[in-house]
Amino acid sequence: MFRKEFKRGCMLVIGGARSGKSRFALDVCNGLGKERIFLATGQALDREMAERIRRHREERGDEWMTVEEPIKLAESIRDLDAEGRVILIDCLTLWLNNLFLEYHEDQEAIVRALSDLERQLRTAQGAVVVVSNEVGMGIVPDNALSRRFRDTAGSANQRIAGIARKVVAIIAGTPLVLKDE
Repeated sequence: MFRKEFKRGCMLVIGGARSGKSRFALDVCNGLGKERIFLATGQALDREMAERIRRHREERGDEWMTVEEPIKLAESIRDLDAEGRVILIDCLTLWLNNLFLEYHEDQEAIVRALSDLERQLRTAQGAVVVVSNEVGMGIVPDNALSRRFRDTAGSANQRIAGIARKVVAIIAGTPLVLKDE
């Protein structure tokens, strides 16, 4: 779908839980013919997540280099970015969750980290595919922290979509192209 024309810059792949967004992003990256780096933001904080991470690593295979970075996403992209590479970030919302755990009530630190990420994605030499969850289409959360997270995730998705050359929403495993520059 985007293999030939997506050589550099940022693509955002967004969707709900278990929508197929990670599979779609992997397929796009696998078709680019570039060195592939999986930039994992998830942390194995419990047994279920550890098993999920293990399964995903096996599914990717040995052709992928995996870098785990729960907090310093922009710095990792800066270190890994190159013209002949594609970096798959999975996922933006897990990274935001990690920032909330790291910085607690310091919303300014979270905004700074997001601004750093945005700057780095804007200047990428290779291709970067960002996977993110759409969390704003459900019910209004019943507590302030959850509402703040939902609002931050919505803002982050808008900011990344604004700089992305391509934005694809995945609904029930089906891609819907929202932006294609």
